[in-house]
Amino acid sequence: MAATTQRSAAPSRRGASSTTHDSSILGTELVPPGSNLVILRGLIRRDPEFRVLPSGDELVSLDLTVRDGELPAESVPVVWHNPTAAAAKFVEGDDVVVVGRVRRRFFRAGGSTASRTEVHADKILSARSGVRIRTALEPRVDDLNL
Repeated sequence: MAATTQRSAAPSRRGASSTTHDSSILGTELVPPGSNLVILRGLIRRDPEFRVLPSGDELVSLDLTVRDGELPAESVPVVWHNPTAAAAKFVEGDDVVVVGRVRRRFFRAGGSTASRTEVHADKILSARSGVRIRTALEPRVDDLNL
């Protein structure tokens, strides 16, 4: 557990004194600028769709249903560019972990510009693959200075 340094600060507007923490513990140091990290665990809602783009790149798209305790389930669109061969094994209902980043893309539809926010997967792994999940997460979490 990280130690904090406390020092007196000027009284707040309510007249109570406040405490500040060493800046190395603040969010500006914990999460480096430009960080964009997504970790999801959920069930594949429908069989993944495989496409070949005009560039020749392969693309897999799927919807992931994520449940967080008692909160309502959320459906998250996920795309995976140039996936590994393992992508062909995933089917509806599989429990997976997605490691990636959020990206918003723009496209033309019906004569106007539209956008879609989706998770761009760097890795999609079976939730039963503990060692592979740890290997995929370690370098990304190390960058966060936790």
